[in-house]
Amino acid sequence: MSAHSPRRVALVTGASRGIGAAIARRLARDGFHVVLHYGSGEAEARDVCAAIERDGGSASLVQADLAARDGAARLAAGLAEPHIDVLVNNAGIAPFMSIEEMDVDTYDQLSNINMRAVFFVTQQMLGRLRAGGRIVNLSSVVARTAFAGIPAYSATKGFVDVLTLQLAAELGPRGITVNAVAPGVIETRMTTGLLENGGADAVQSMQALAGIGTPDRVAGVVSFLVGPDGAWTTGQTVDVSGGTKL
Repeated sequence: MSAHSPRRVALVTGASRGIGAAIARRLARDGFHVVLHYGSGEAEARDVCAAIERDGGSASLVQADLAARDGAARLAAGLAEPHIDVLVNNAGIAPFMSIEEMDVDTYDQLSNINMRAVFFVTQQMLGRLRAGGRIVNLSSVVARTAFAGIPAYSATKGFVDVLTLQLAAELGPRGITVNAVAPGVIETRMTTGLLENGGADAVQSMQALAGIGTPDRVAGVVSFLVGPDGAWTTGQTVDVSGGTKL
């Protein structure tokens, strides 16, 4: 980058830990100034930011409760960067609840974060996203294949896939690519209980590839999609599940 070139900026929602933190670290290594959004995990977000800076990268923080009705607007108001090049809609929750167990309050929080926030954060960022920019949405393998006990969460990821396709067509004239990545079971705090007591063996029995996925695997695919080699890929949902239920 020359001294006169504007710095490239990536905004990653839900970047205080897990997949979001891994994406933020990877994009910082790729040369982006990364804005890490967090909801309630301020201490963790600051740790990720500090680690990026120790590694020679550039990062900053923005806080917003994306479950709130005005969460997307508050994120936009708190964002110091006038322009961004990359938006990664990663923030999400995954309550493991069957349809019989699901209550209205949990459903509302799930839909507010996993669907409404993705839509309106994107809406808020369209005016700041430079021509030729990239949007990556976090989907899941559960949008293409059935898993017992998580119907509401799975449905929210179907929404993400459809929104990705629609926005890819709409934003194509601006040279903006819109894609989704669909992880399988990834080793994070969210899946700790799922992987215990023989759960890891059960997960691997459904995969073509051995092992349990890590956040860095997902971050690598995001890096491709927002990098120069991903410039001719749009409207796609890229599976990052180790070949789950092929």
